[in-house]
Amino acid sequence: MTGRHDHAIITLIAVCFGLFMIQLDLTVVNVALKSIQDNLHAGVTALQWVVDAYAILFSSLMLTTGDLGDLFGRRRMYTGGMVLFVLGSIACALAPSYAFLIGARSLQGIGAAAALPNSLAILRNAFPDARLRARAIGWWAGVSGLAVVAGPTLGGFLVGAFGWRSVFWINVPVGILGLWLSLGFVTESSHPQGRKLDIRGQVFAVSALASLIFAVIEGQPIGWGNILVIAAFAWAGMSGMALWLVERRHIHPLLDFRFFRQPGFTAANAASGLMNFGVFATLFAFSLYLLHIQQLSPEQVGLRLAVMFAPFALSLPFGGRITGHFGSRYPAALGLGATGAGMLLLSLIPQVTDDALMYFALLIIGLGLAAATPALVAAAINALPPERSGAASAFNNTSRQAGGALGVALLGGLVGVGTSISIGGVVAAILGSAAALLLGAFIAWRFMAFHTT
Repeated sequence: MTGRHDHAIITLIAVCFGLFMIQLDLTVVNVALKSIQDNLHAGVTALQWVVDAYAILFSSLMLTTGDLGDLFGRRRMYTGGMVLFVLGSIACALAPSYAFLIGARSLQGIGAAAALPNSLAILRNAFPDARLRARAIGWWAGVSGLAVVAGPTLGGFLVGAFGWRSVFWINVPVGILGLWLSLGFVTESSHPQGRKLDIRGQVFAVSALASLIFAVIEGQPIGWGNILVIAAFAWAGMSGMALWLVERRHIHPLLDFRFFRQPGFTAANAASGLMNFGVFATLFAFSLYLLHIQQLSPEQVGLRLAVMFAPFALSLPFGGRITGHFGSRYPAALGLGATGAGMLLLSLIPQVTDDALMYFALLIIGLGLAAATPALVAAAINALPPERSGAASAFNNTSRQAGGALGVALLGGLVGVGTSISIGGVVAAILGSAAALLLGAFIAWRFMAFHTT
């Protein structure tokens, strides 16, 4: 029993290495944006792609990679994802141009999508005892929160000391150590019975999201009437329609549209998408404001952003307890509302230039997110029967990541044109983010009343 338990603990440590890297890269790149811009001569549009290339593939492929793990082996998918992520990180660190960097970030996104969902499946297999499994998942979630906090802070110090390429080099030793532990200690598991991949659905899902984000990002610099932008919007619409038609007929659909007959599920995912829409757009815009307008160092920017992320990570367990006691509706609506209010305060910073107001606004945003996030995840999962909880969780993850990608695409372009940053554009982006959060709060309050746990 002790030997098996020790083996399970090492398995937990192994998957946490991969989780830390993946979550770190969601936020670490923001403090490096100005350095990337200066070194690679990238405009705001290119910076949007640096952020979104990772998020597009990460969000859309997660719907399939869990099934691939069930079919071909979870350890195989996890370690394969880790290899791709490390190779993508090396390519990012060596990137000679922003176009190359965008491609390398895409490779990171594919690796992250393969590793993340299968890491949880590996833990479920390693800890058959429900009580120990719950503790392991708690540690897994804690490492995720730690990575979110560490992203801006660690990234700021790395960029300041060693340059922007160091935020990608740091993944290499972490990834190699995680791979060594995974290959040596993680037991292979699979469950292929009754599984059938929905390849066409996956292709249409990636096509719809990627073409939509292309149209939104490129529409601002080259014009909404440009033939490429119009064609991209049309392609996104056709891909979305094809996805709907394919999923209606597939025995094991990538996305079961019948889920949306449950108002609680629809509301939770809409609110989740709006939450990340606003948070990622604000993070993008405010980071560039601090780096360009305030002329702060990457270390200073990282420490300021930690004022938002540290309360978020530290308060997440309390947010989960509040959800368990009061249900999902109240903490989701109030948390999203508080986050939106914090963003409204943050939009005043260029006029007020008060550090105390900035810290207070960031603190409110972090605490609001800590209340809303577990409530929205619980609402999405509890809206469906227990046997569909895996699909519900995967789609909620996808909703959040896709929302973040769309937020950077739509509002990030307001920040500036070319390499110049506009204070008015930053304010507009943050106000747009606040509007998204307040809309999410309304949706949670109005429609999540159909279920409360």
